[in-house]
Amino acid sequence: MYHLATLIPVLRGRRLPLTRDQMMLLMAAINLLFLGLDTYLAHLISGTIVPREQIPVYFGAIAGVILLVAGLIALRNRPLAVWLATLVLLSSTAVGLLGAYFHLVRAVLPTAPVGQRVNMNLLIWAPPIVAPLTFALVGLWGLSAAWVEDPADSGVLRIGQRRRLRLPYSKTRAYLFMVSLGTLATLLSSVLDHARAEFKNPWVWIPLVAGILGTVITAGLGAIDHPTKADLSIYLGTMLLMIMVGLVGAVLHVQFDLTAQQTIVAERFLRGAPFLAPLLFANMGTLGLIALMDPVEK
Repeated sequence: MYHLATLIPVLRGRRLPLTRDQMMLLMAAINLLFLGLDTYLAHLISGTIVPREQIPVYFGAIAGVILLVAGLIALRNRPLAVWLATLVLLSSTAVGLLGAYFHLVRAVLPTAPVGQRVNMNLLIWAPPIVAPLTFALVGLWGLSAAWVEDPADSGVLRIGQRRRLRLPYSKTRAYLFMVSLGTLATLLSSVLDHARAEFKNPWVWIPLVAGILGTVITAGLGAIDHPTKADLSIYLGTMLLMIMVGLVGAVLHVQFDLTAQQTIVAERFLRGAPFLAPLLFANMGTLGLIALMDPVEK
């Protein structure tokens, strides 16, 4: 179902410059590039980046460029582009899972008494466990975008010329569930970051509410076989709210990192409020809007 046309009837019958899957792959490439940059800034806090911490930094930059190249190749040779993107996105999933393991190890005290090896304070102040999983999520939604659903909304993905993979639900609903998972990961990351300041600033409660709404409403829409226009309108409003929260949050983080004289000090931006983190809300809101596009791959 073309949900966006249900909300905006004038779009029905009009062909957009990029299809939904192409938009998703473009977003995957952009996300990998920013993940490489964000990981680099986060790992600089320790003063030195050990070899294993360089993996996501270089991978994000290289993988993002390869996906952009694959998009150009797809104009002439779609099968080659699909397999190239598949290799990159599977690697992204592996990098995300490996990074989550390394972060979890840093949050555990193996020599502490039983019952004290893992606690909330460790999870709050340790490297964010959910952050590396963003690489895995990008790999998951990127793989869904790389493989064509034929016919549209059937839940059947065409892999190569002869193979088919049947999903328990359509690609549209799969995208919605993945947006819900990504919003949940963003929410958990925000909560753990803001918990360091004990939620004393009233502004930090806004992303908490927006994240909960985004997670629940997106999952709820994905669970509905035939959503009504009212359902889609609520969902659209929630995605726009998340985009606004992300943009406003980024501005507030930048203002927090500026000095009293409104000058930029690199160290404050490195160790202060992460100015890229709030944009994850805007990122998930944008992905949520793309999920409403026409499912037909032209």
